[in-house]
Amino acid sequence: MSWLFAGLIGSLTAAGIYLILRAQTFPVVLGLTLLSYAVNLFLFGMGRLNTNAAPVLGANGAYTDPLPQALVLTAIVIAFAMTAFVIVLALFTRHTLGGDGVNGRDDDRGEPR
Repeated sequence: MSWLFAGLIGSLTAAGIYLILRAQTFPVVLGLTLLSYAVNLFLFGMGRLNTNAAPVLGANGAYTDPLPQALVLTAIVIAFAMTAFVIVLALFTRHTLGGDGVNGRDDDRGEPR
């Protein structure tokens, strides 16, 4: 099961890096979103989630560490806000410059505007 989880994190990271290296703004936003999902899953997986355990130290000694869950929840909120900001910034740039290409290019073929 851990190999499947590691493969999922690796595939999300690979897809995110591939999309970040594209020459248009929307795939870059999707790539950053996939990378944030991969980091969230990594943090959550490193927390060693225990089921049927108390979130704080109790009488039995088996407890779940609440720190990874709090980190992931905070990261989700920050990633949502940053994604909304980057989308608005990309829409403004597209409206101002007339295209959504990176480095002054309009599409993946590299044709100038």
